Amino acid sequence: MHAALLLSGGVDSSVALVRLQEAGARVTAFYLKVWLEEELAGLGDCPWQADLEYARAVCRRRGVPLHVVSVQQEYLERVLDYVVRELRAGNTPSPDLLCNRHIKFGVFVDGYAAGFDAVATGHYARVSRAPDGPRLLTAPDPVKDQTYFLAYVNRRQLARAAFPIGDACKARVRAEAAASGLPTRGRPDSQGICFLGRISYRDFVRRRLGELPGPIVERETGRLLGRHRGHHFFTVGQRQGLGLGDGPWYVVRKDAAENRVTVSRTPAAHAGRAFTVRGANWIGGGPPSGAARVKVRHGPIALPCTVIPTAAPERVVVRTGRPLAVASGQFAVLYDGDECRGGGVIEAPAP
Repeated sequence: MHAALLLSGGVDSSVALVRLQEAGARVTAFYLKVWLEEELAGLGDCPWQADLEYARAVCRRRGVPLHVVSVQQEYLERVLDYVVRELRAGNTPSPDLLCNRHIKFGVFVDGYAAGFDAVATGHYARVSRAPDGPRLLTAPDPVKDQTYFLAYVNRRQLARAAFPIGDACKARVRAEAAASGLPTRGRPDSQGICFLGRISYRDFVRRRLGELPGPIVERETGRLLGRHRGHHFFTVGQRQGLGLGDGPWYVVRKDAAENRVTVSRTPAAHAGRAFTVRGANWIGGGPPSGAARVKVRHGPIALPCTVIPTAAPERVVVRTGRPLAVASGQFAVLYDGDECRGGGVIEAPAP
């Protein structure tokens, strides 16, 4: 097998490389450059150059060719512009899901992966090659499981995907990196959104959307509590950075048209038992029917839920057993046992 490996310069993709080689695969590594110098100039530093040096060091040690591919323009158009549109509309976007679908398994696969048998990454996830098509399965380590971020990859893309470390826990990956003498063996995990590096997300939002002062009001009374610098700096459920006394306060609603942020002292005020999902991607051909589990953010916990179909196959209603805080624009990802069935964008609370 000849595998194209997306090498990030971190320990996970480095161990994925070693595992591919030990399984007998011929590996060619690719580093995808998404850092937007002009877009983010003056806001801070991105560690992409250090990432690339680590990737090169790993490839030298393992005798693997490395190619640097710039997907900056495509990232700008297909991910970053989407993030800005969603923020402007008052939503809470999830760029990592779009990056996996449109960049790693989209632009890269379509433009650079011809002739390769598989496209591998360092994600913690598994693929089952069932007779009726590939299935995306969770990793055994629920803390590291990354199927949430892969839920928007379509079935055609998943058919060529390989996740060599998907059955391992983080401690095992670190141990294998040390045993192989990989330069990345002690490197900390990356945090945050990939194109921002060490840049503050708030600074990025300010650069693109500026400041737009508006009122902060109490949900229960309508009382004016203070002023904010733009609704796009907040998300439903947020309790930090509000600048209000006598709290804690929670953001329970945003009105983009009025540039109003509504808060409450009651955590449950921003929670509900049902929401609508739109634009859904169903990896297995359709949503789970009836009882399922749902995640509205990356993490180890998937809550029990009931999935109710609508007339449109890409739209469903999700009902949870207990109140759940959701923000429009976030992705809801649905599971049937250990299978990730896909997901879509949370549109609005449902009756």
